[in-house]
Parts: sequence; structure tokens; C-alpha cells
Amino acid sequence: MSRKLASIQRIWKIEPIEGADRIELAHVLGWQCVVNKGQFRPMDLAIYFEIDSFLPISPVFEFMRATSYRKSDIMGEGFRLRTMRFRGQLSQGLLLPVSHFKEIPVDAELGTEVTEMLGVRKWEIEERITAGGTIIGNLPVDVPHTDETRVQEEPELINDFAGVEYYITTKMDGSSHSVAIDEEGFHVTGHNYEYKDDGKSAFYELVKRDDIEEKMRKYYEENGLNLLTIQGELCAPGIQQNRLRLTRPEWYVFTIRIDGKRLGLRKMQEICKALELQMVPVEEIGTDLPSKYPTVEALLERADGEYPKGGKKEGIVIRPTEPIYNERVSAALSMKVVSNKYLLKNED
Repeated sequence: MSRKLASIQRIWKIEPIEGADRIELAHVLGWQCVVNKGQFRPMDLAIYFEIDSFLPISPVFEFMRATSYRKSDIMGEGFRLRTMRFRGQLSQGLLLPVSHFKEIPVDAELGTEVTEMLGVRKWEIEERITAGGTIIGNLPVDVPHTDETRVQEEPELINDFAGVEYYITTKMDGSSHSVAIDEEGFHVTGHNYEYKDDGKSAFYELVKRDDIEEKMRKYYEENGLNLLTIQGELCAPGIQQNRLRLTRPEWYVFTIRIDGKRLGLRKMQEICKALELQMVPVEEIGTDLPSKYPTVEALLERADGEYPKGGKKEGIVIRPTEPIYNERVSAALSMKVVSNKYLLKNED
């Protein structure tokens, strides 16, 4: 499911902020946003812009210039939304009245996505785009984008885990990189593109250091496969401020696909052991997630923590131990929970 960076959503609760005369707290989906006092009422529809949105230059957004203006060679000019704190309260995104945007039809319904209509893009850190090397094409067919749905975007995902055996892994703070073998050969990719081996890719260096291609080819051939795809997070000095405090690049596997099918936890652990690959750390295995973590707030508390060498942990990812298709996200059931403490400390 592609991420709705801007959509029409319902404000389900308004709360006062202690000691604040001009602002209050509005709740939308599983998020909360600081808004101007009296601007909204409970059950109003509004445009909700998620954190990590990059908003275009427009008079509507000019009030954000002092705190959110960014300019880069890759992204251009605009306003970046990030988690902020006002009077001790987290503000996670931006809420604006639908009437502020003439582009939106007056009869637009709840849930309508307006990301492209309003020129909103996802903020991409430049090192994520440039660290991979020289681009030679888009992602191969069997290398899907790796964005997980945040639980705040779809709180009902919690209930979709009812009666299901699940596992929780540490969300490693790095850059998504994948490798794949098919009839056309060996592929190395980043989050959005495939790269060539020209000495400019830090991930290619790691692939060679750990003999990953050779190990994968052997497994691919011995098992008579048509497609073998391994996706993981590259963490290293120079990537995402190296919040894991590593001294050399490391790659942590979080998904393996064979002939287009995502594998379950135990088969993935078996293959990682056979190929001598690191998996993302498994923190917990259990059943019936809603009985243990019934709310977004409970999961946010569970997501807090630190990496082994210090530094705020980005959060956690939750999946069934065996993949289950989920209509809500139109993909395999999974969700991520990004720690609020991490967002406050690390979003620049």
C-alpha cells in the first residue's frame, strides 16, 4: 500500500493544552496534532499531512517557513513536516481546513487521498538517494518497496493480529538495500533504484566483503529457484548519522522472497543461517497481539528503547510468523511502530 501523505480525515477528539491560550490538541487516526484554538471541532473533516511529508512552496504553507523550510539539490525547495513539541505536547503532522485548498472538490469524501493533487512528496534524506552508487534502472519486479505501514496510520491493524502468532523485530536505523537473483542475473538495489558495480556503492562493497552473491547463487542453483530476493537494512558509519554506532557496514535481513513469495519467520531464519547473513533482531514472539498491546499508546511504549551500543532505537516492526494477506493494506499483514522518543531526538 502506498503511503497517504495527504488525505481527508476526521478529527475525532479535541483536547485543551494546559497553560496554552492559543493552541489545542486535535486527534486524527492514531496521531495527534497541535492546532490553533477554535480552528476545528470534533468530527470535522480536515486535510491531514503526515510527518515526513515535503510540502510545496505555497502561500498556504508560508506560516511554516521559520521552522520547516528546506532546500536541497535533490528535493528542491519546500517545507518538511517532522515531529515537534509545543507546550510539552507532541505534534505529529499538520492539520488544515479543507477550504484552504481550491483544488479539492467540495464533495470529496473521508479518506480521499490528495497527495499528488497538492504536490506533496515524501521527504528523502539525500544520503539515502546518493549512497547506493550509480543508478542503472528502477527496482526489479521482485524487489518491492519496503515501507511498512505505521500503526498510527491504520490503528485497526492491531485488531487484524487477533489470534495470530506474531513476531516483533527491532527497526534498524539505516538505508534499505536488497539483492536478488533471477534469470537475468544478480541485482543490487537501494530503496528506489538498481545500481551497478562501478566502485561507487558502499553496499556492493559489503556484498563482496561477505561473499553474498556467491552464497546466494549456490543456494539458488542447488534449490532450482527462479527468483531469490533478500531485503535488508544497511547500517554503517555515514548512514543515518550511524545511530547504531557501528565501526563498519552491516546488513540486517528483514524479508526473504522465493519465487515471488514472502517467507515466514522460521524459514527466513533457516536461510539466513545457511547463507551466514544477519537478521534483524527478533525481540518477541507471541500470539494474539491485541490482548497484550491493545492500543497505539501501548505499542508506542513497547517501541521505546536503545540499540546495544546506545542511541535511541527507531522502533519495532510487527509481522505474523507466517505471511497473511491483509485487505486493509492490500499486502502482507505488517506494521511498524516508530518511537516518539526517537522522533523527537533524531529528526533534523
